[in-house]
Amino acid sequence: MSEATSQSEIPAKDLIGDYFLDLWCHTSKTLALKPEPGPESELDDDDEELPSALDTLNSSGGFSVVGPDKLSLLYPNVNLHGHDVGVVQANRHAPLKRLLYYFEIYVKNAGAKGQIAIGFTTSAFKVRRQPGWEANSCGYHGDDGLLYRGHGKGETFGPTYTTGDTVGGGINYATQEFFFTKNGVLVGSVYKDVKGSVFPTVAVHSQNEEVTVNFGQDPFVFDLKAYEAEQRAKQQVKIDNISIPQDASYGIVRSYLQHYGYEETLKLLDIAGKSTVPPISLVSENGVIEEDNMYALNQRRALRQLIKSGKIDETFSTLRKCYPQIIEDDTSAICFLLHCQKFIELVRDGKLEEAVLYGRSEFDKFKKSSAYDDLVKDCAALLAYDQPSKSSVGYLLGESQRDLVADAVNAIILSTNPNVKDASLCMHSSLERLIRQVTACFLEKRSLNGDQGEAFRLSRILKSGKKG
Repeated sequence: MSEATSQSEIPAKDLIGDYFLDLWCHTSKTLALKPEPGPESELDDDDEELPSALDTLNSSGGFSVVGPDKLSLLYPNVNLHGHDVGVVQANRHAPLKRLLYYFEIYVKNAGAKGQIAIGFTTSAFKVRRQPGWEANSCGYHGDDGLLYRGHGKGETFGPTYTTGDTVGGGINYATQEFFFTKNGVLVGSVYKDVKGSVFPTVAVHSQNEEVTVNFGQDPFVFDLKAYEAEQRAKQQVKIDNISIPQDASYGIVRSYLQHYGYEETLKLLDIAGKSTVPPISLVSENGVIEEDNMYALNQRRALRQLIKSGKIDETFSTLRKCYPQIIEDDTSAICFLLHCQKFIELVRDGKLEEAVLYGRSEFDKFKKSSAYDDLVKDCAALLAYDQPSKSSVGYLLGESQRDLVADAVNAIILSTNPNVKDASLCMHSSLERLIRQVTACFLEKRSLNGDQGEAFRLSRILKSGKKG
């Protein structure tokens, strides 16, 4: 195929089949390498290395001493001028792909003058100056309670702090703010005008000043979970205040059920909505109207149930009878998906010898295309394990694999509708296109914030919207 070939010139079944093959390839490269996340782990932050200790290599030299544990800092000398500050950054920058980051220091000894500071600095910061005294830095200082942001003049911010106090510094990526705490109480926040990644930073500046740092190895004095819940609640209020017409939300859910052939659920939704939802007009949305979503609804529902039940032979029979054009090319992507699923179902039922014979007879048809090689290997690998469901290819025995095949068949049947002008619209429901748009908006927001902030996770949003 030449580079000039447009997507509209690709046959619908090839376009859709290739999409679901790519989706399977993506799944095999992710789920095969690690177990599927549980209900809690899927809400974890993206996998980033966190600050865990003070950086003894990039420090202010002899003006301060980092303890052997790399979590304590002492200023043993008498300071002579403003460049004698004992400054140490964390060994890693603050993680970027989350809602909040936070760390604390405990003032073990305020020393002669209590010139202790906590804050954030960039990698280019001069570690002989207090955080906040140089550009691209921010610091909350203990001796005067002032906040310094990039210059030597501080601004009124909070109380002073001294021996026995615990002070924290954090970043709220949603609001793009630094925030600081004292003894478990929020002191205040300020706009984060420092661009790029920043390092948690601690400074001492008078004799015998000593602090210990908590990067999360011990429980924080400040209730970070409660603060995060409060921030998420504020976000949820903004979402709840967005007015969406009842018929619009109802219509989106209805089109989703239509798209995937959930006929029985659709009937129940219509019954429940008769007395509460205004009539839905057959309005065109991106070239798709309700009549098109209803196309072959009963047959699509029946085929989905067959595939979800592992009845692939019956699936082939139904397609030959109702949609022979879909499987007339026995080497097409959709046939490959169905043959693989038949092989998987034989393994699931413990019919290993039958699976071997079936694989030999059917997979040979696809040798001409290297695109199928890795997927065939994944299927064949099921035979190598006593407990294939617990193996690296165990994802093939999960319901998600049946769903993928059922979605592919559903999309190709929708594409046979003579009214369909764009086959790509058959691959996703209106609801899924909406979610993709929301995801794109989240990514754009992160981009505008220097790629800082958490990723979009639908499950997190749904959980945050649950009422107690």
